[in-house]
Amino acid sequence: QVQLVESGGGLVQAGGSLRLSCAASGRTFSGYTMAWFRRAPGKEREFVAHIRWGSGITSYTDSVKGRFTISRDNAKNTVYLQMNSLKPEDTAVYYCAAAATNVWSYWGQGTQVTVSS
Repeated sequence: QVQLVESGGGLVQAGGSLRLSCAASGRTFSGYTMAWFRRAPGKEREFVAHIRWGSGITSYTDSVKGRFTISRDNAKNTVYLQMNSLKPEDTAVYYCAAAATNVWSYWGQGTQVTVSS
């Protein structure tokens, strides 16, 4: 049974930092792409960043480039999202997802990030 479990969310002041973790279990993810998405209040879910587990190649949405960094730890089967210089508009529920092809097959339950001004 595949599980993605997010942690690390919380309340932080603008300009602060948080690191989100996504612990993956239930299968081998070496051929997968892992991603972070977010859903802000009243808005649709949006892509934040992804990383190809095998190659480590990353991609980011423009609004987080230079502030967020996605990474993975093969030994721990965990994907991270380091978020620096946080802004109130980063407030959202952040979700981890995994895809073997072009379909996000697995999702975590989400972790709340709140950035106060």
